[in-house]
Amino acid sequence: MNEFMQAAIDEAQKGLAEGGIPIGSVLVHDGKILGRGHNRRVQQGSAILHGEMDALENAGRQPASVYREATLYTTLSPCAMCSGAILLYGIKHVVIGENVTFMGEEKLLKSRDVRLEVLHNETCQNMMRRFIAEQPKLWNEDIGC
Repeated sequence: MNEFMQAAIDEAQKGLAEGGIPIGSVLVHDGKILGRGHNRRVQQGSAILHGEMDALENAGRQPASVYREATLYTTLSPCAMCSGAILLYGIKHVVIGENVTFMGEEKLLKSRDVRLEVLHNETCQNMMRRFIAEQPKLWNEDIGC
């Protein structure tokens, strides 16, 4: 498995161990992780700390050229909020662990020339299936249902 997707999975598992939602992400530029994060809405009482948002925040402020050349790895298809951040910062490549348990705004991203790779990763799928079955109320809250 790609080391960067594994880092995103590690972040998701960390979030789950903290009592949160198992979604992780890393922002990579030039073969190095600039920022890593996981969904921390529960842990921080946050309205916006999805995995991708946390990774972007932890990467710190970057020049536009870095975002354009970066790849965002995420364990789950990005929601509308996270897709908006991807577009805002001009990230052109997103690697998605899975999009079976949740299909985010992939059509929007593709329409704006973001290259998507969906890995159909079983670890990501199983982690989300298990979480959704065990915590449906929390999942629905997180995704805005």
